[in-house]
Order: sequence, then structure tokens, then C-alpha cells
Amino acid sequence: MTERTLRRVAILGGSRIPFCRSNTQYQDLSNLDMLTAALNGLADRYQLAGLEIDEVGAGAVISHSKDWNLAREAVLSSKLSPLTTAYTVQMACGTSLQAAVQLGAKIATGQIDSAIAAGTDTTSDAPIVFGARFAKRLIKLANAKSLGERFAAFKGFRPGELKPASPNAGEPRTRMSMGQHCEIMAKQWGISREAQDRLAWESHQKGARALAEGFFDDLIVPCAGVSRDNHLRPDSTLEKLASLKPAFDKESGKGTLTAGNSTPLTDGASSVLLASEDWAAKRGLPVQAYLTFAKTASVDFVAGEGLLMAPTIAVARLLKDAGLTLQDFDFYEIHEAFAAQVLCTLRAWESDQYCRERLGLPGALGSIDPAKLNVNGSSLAFGHPFAATGGRVLATLAKLLHQRGSGRGLISICTAGGMGIAAILEKP
Repeated sequence: MTERTLRRVAILGGSRIPFCRSNTQYQDLSNLDMLTAALNGLADRYQLAGLEIDEVGAGAVISHSKDWNLAREAVLSSKLSPLTTAYTVQMACGTSLQAAVQLGAKIATGQIDSAIAAGTDTTSDAPIVFGARFAKRLIKLANAKSLGERFAAFKGFRPGELKPASPNAGEPRTRMSMGQHCEIMAKQWGISREAQDRLAWESHQKGARALAEGFFDDLIVPCAGVSRDNHLRPDSTLEKLASLKPAFDKESGKGTLTAGNSTPLTDGASSVLLASEDWAAKRGLPVQAYLTFAKTASVDFVAGEGLLMAPTIAVARLLKDAGLTLQDFDFYEIHEAFAAQVLCTLRAWESDQYCRERLGLPGALGSIDPAKLNVNGSSLAFGHPFAATGGRVLATLAKLLHQRGSGRGLISICTAGGMGIAAILEKP
């Protein structure tokens, strides 16, 4: 392969539809509907209608079998040129950030000049399927060549076989939900209910302030008559949060995770435009920030590690690659799957023992300035449509750096399956 100089990966901006709690305003929309709306929002904002983008990488976590070609179908339904190539990617809650990293690598090496990373998710339109026994009967029925074979397909049938198998976001290997896993983490790290509630309350306050100041005006495009995220609670109070009952540990009397300090099931979609500097310049589009480093990591949660602790490892490796310290950032975007997850992550980085024994470092990474954390709110305020969160975070951080005029931001996202993904954005 011919040697070539790596190019800088420019982030030009993003567009998303409002995030809505599941089974509310988007209950009649599919992943395809929402992803198409997010792509159209990006096309309108950056004059991409009819334009052939080199590649689109997008995906969903909860999807129907018919969505196997989701990214391409969304492109064909959008204002982008039908000549635009698209592929579907899935990395749980890190899906759209992973798509951006993959596409960014292609831009850096000169394989492509333009790309869109996107994600969508809905649990309002979750796939409801029959159990394996009845499903096999239907397959036999479809392949039957005679009346006798059709009757034979239902030999021994019991009405109970008609009970649908509902989708389950729990971990297949532990039979536990993400919230149950995070509850264990909170106990292991000694994270108090009060600290979780305060982080959740602050997220809503920051998000409401940013919304009122117009920060999201050019990042959110209306969809299905909705113009703002419907989970945001500017009137939330610490007293209201304190009154909520535990949501995952309801028996021990020691549960601390509630509906108020955990993200709700959410529907939504997001998209981000990436490009080479030359491509951006030719179209007269300013570069908001550059995607400079990224790293993934995983933990053995089946053997007892905290399910959502992988970002602590990814960030440590990322800092080593970049030659930076944890304090060398102007903004920190740590995905708020649960308030406890964020607080466990921060405490782990402050722990000399954890950093030495688990991360292989000479000492603790240290603490961060809380004033720089999720400054415009995060998932606790806006909701978390799994595959769409990375795109929301990327677009938010890129705009923050663009407004500041210079600086550096760190992204940390935990995912199902005990994985994590981290990235650095910079504005020279």
C-alpha cells in the first residue's frame, strides 16, 4: 500500500430529531422514519440534498429483521443522492460514535472524503416475535407441499406457544438488566443516593438552560410535530427526586437507582457530518472540531467486573495514545446512562488502587473539574435512544469547541455487553 500522510478528520456539525420518551410522541414511527428525518435535517442544514456522500454508517440496537439494510434504506428515503453508499453498524450504546470513528479512519487515510455517522432507536416499535417452538412450526408450514404436511406442522400444538417473546435489553449471560448491574456498581463504589439525585437534577438544569439560550436551535430538527426533547424537566427538584422509589433493587432496602437518576427508554435519531478539510473548504463549510483519537475497551462483567466500567479503561488507554492527562480538557462529555455510572467512573479515576491494579498506571488519573462536565446536560436530561446517543454527544461537543474558538474535549460512553468507547475532539 502506498504511504500517505494521514489527514485531519473534520466534524462539520450534526442534526438530530427531538428525543422522546418511548410510547409518547413517536409511538407510530419506526427506526427508518426517525433516521430518515435526522438525515434530512443534516441535508437541509448543510445543503446536501442530491449530493453523493461517500459513505453513511448508521445503526440501531433494537430493530426488526426487516431493518437489516437500515442505513441504506434511510439514505434512499432521504434527500441525499441515491448513489450514496451506506452500511449498518451496531455497538450498543456506542453505535453512532463507533460509526464516526470507523468513517473517520477512512477519511484520515484518504479512502473517502465525506461521511455521515448516525444512529436511531425506538422501543415504542420494538419487535414482538413468537417463541422458537411456534416460529419453527410457521417455517414448516411455509415449506409444506401438501395438506398433510401442513397439518403435521401443528402436531402437538399448545395455545401457550402463541405467547409472544417480548424484546429484552438485559444481558443474555447474566439475565440481569443494565440497571441491576449498575446498582451493584453503586454499592461497590459507595455511591450515595443523594449524589446520584444531584447529578440528575444538575443535568436537567443544564439542559434547560442550554435550551433556553438557543444552543440546540441548529442541532435539533422538528419531527412528527415535536420540536423539543420531551423528557427534559426544568422544574425538577431534589425533593421530587428524593421521593422516588428504587427501580432496580426493590427488596434490600439499599437500592439507590431510581427512575429519576436513570435514563428512561427513549426514541430518537441523530446524525453527524464528517469530512476532509479539502471537502469542507470546497463547500464553504467551517470545521467545528477535529476527531483526533479514539479507543474501545471491554470488561469481563460475567466474572464480576462492573458492567459499565469499560470506559475507565478506554479513557486511560486513550490518554496514553494522545500523551495527555485527564485534566488536559476543556469539556468532558460522559454519557449519563445512570447517574451512578458517571459517579463510579469518576471515583475509579480518582482511586490510586484501581488505577494501579486495573489500569496498570503508576497512580490515580485524578479528578476533573465538575464545572466542565456535561455543561449543557446529557442523557439524564434528554433521554437515551441507544444508538443515537453518540451522535448527540459528538455534535454537542463539536459545537461547544467551535463556540469557544479552541480547546479539547473528551467523550466517554459505556455500552451494553461490558464495552466502552472514548474519543477526543480538538479545536486548534
